Order: sequence, then structure tokens, then C-alpha cells
Amino acid sequence: MQQPTLFAGKISVRVRALCVGERIDLRALEAAQRLAVAPLVVIAGTQGCAVLFRYGVVVLFDLDAMEEASFLSLLKPLINEPFVRPETEEAEISINPQRDERVEGGVVSLHAFSIERLQTVADILAKSVVLAHYEASVAGVFDRIEPLAASLERDGSGGHQSKELLRHIGGTLLIQHKMVGRVEMGEKPEILWDRPDLDRLYLRLVDEYELRERHLALERKLELISRTVETLLDLLQHNRSLRVEWYIVILIVVEILLTLYTMFSGGGG
Repeated sequence: MQQPTLFAGKISVRVRALCVGERIDLRALEAAQRLAVAPLVVIAGTQGCAVLFRYGVVVLFDLDAMEEASFLSLLKPLINEPFVRPETEEAEISINPQRDERVEGGVVSLHAFSIERLQTVADILAKSVVLAHYEASVAGVFDRIEPLAASLERDGSGGHQSKELLRHIGGTLLIQHKMVGRVEMGEKPEILWDRPDLDRLYLRLVDEYELRERHLALERKLELISRTVETLLDLLQHNRSLRVEWYIVILIVVEILLTLYTMFSGGGG
């Protein structure tokens, strides 16, 4: 294996995570030069590696700008629904066997550049960059819901708003499904089951990148969006039902007036 020559003996390397699309077809990489699986680690660049996640994130270790562009170009056909502007997260990792494994001053200190440690760091950065992507998406949903609510409050008319609101509900449910089903945001990576000694490193990284707090905040925002949209839909449907009732009343009144007119006009004749 080429693992011993990884990073060419460096003691500090750059790592960059990119949320490139909705999914990455990892089956097509079965023939690649793999260093590990779950998550998949492959050789990338001249002396670096890449960790790939099925939910659309790639984490690159020790690749320069040209190597990164080349690798992403090769990966492009395997990406489903690629993003035009991928969310990114960068960090630096260094070897320091004399200190506890921790994050200090933006640098992740490790005892060694073992594949298992790289997978642990990659898992954290991947979840962080996915959270950043969903946080931006949710902020956009808030911006789109506000004018709908204002319009409904102002004139009480529906127009095409019910379809728009239903799309927002669908988008909210989809984000929740991805976070739980694909990304498994609240779950520890599989590697920790085999390497419990890395659990402390993982928990320190979770705290440093505030994954739990950001996940909970995002869940609260999604719940708020869902409740707001459902309330707007109920109000919209109520307004429509009220209009229908008025139409029925008007028709009844018109029918009564026509009946009275017929009776009186006939009697007058």
C-alpha cells in the first residue's frame, strides 16, 4: 500500500471539505486505489488523499489548487445534482505525539496521520459543511416565506401561494430526511466502533465545530418553518372556504329574488 508515503513525511497538511452535490456514486470508485472504506479513502494528487461520502461531500487532504481542480473534474460525472457554489470548510492538521489530540488555534493536533484519524477528521468536516449548506438553504426558505405571509395578511388572497407553501413543506421534510437518513448527523462514524481510542478525539472535534448545537438549532428552524407554513396553509384554506360560503349565500339570495320576481310578475299579470 502507499499509505507510508502519504503526505511525503510532512508534519502539517491542509484539509479542505466541499459539499459538491446531493449524492456521489461511490460504486463507480470501486476500481480506484483505495486506502480504506466506510468512509471511502482514495489516493489523490501526488501525495495526498480524498475521503468521499455518499451524501455529496468530498474531503481533500494535502492537495494543491491544480490537484484539487483535477480531482474534482474526474469526480464530476459521479455527482448527482451538483451544486453551482459548493459550501467549503478548511482546516490544518499537524502531528504532535507529545500532546493530547485536540483543536487549538484552528489547528487539529493528531498523534499520527493514520487513516483512521483522517477518517475521523473527515467525518467531522463533512458534517460541518453539510450543516453549513442546510443552514444557507433554511435561511433562503425564511426569506421566501416572509413575503408570502405578508401578502396573505395584506389582501387575504391565495393565488398560487398554496402550491408555493406546499413546496416549502416538501423542502423542509426533504432536508430533515437527508440529515437523518443520509448524513446520520447525530450518529458516530463506524470507525469508532473499531477504534474506541479515537472517541475522545471525535468528541473534541464535535465540540469545536459545534455540531450538536448547530444541528439542534437547524432542527428548531425547520420545525418553525413547518409550523409557519402549515398555519399559512390553514389560513389560506379557511379564507377560500369562507369565500365559497359567501358564494353559496349569494346564489341562494339570487335564487330567492328570482323566485319572488317570478311570483310578483306573474301575479301582476
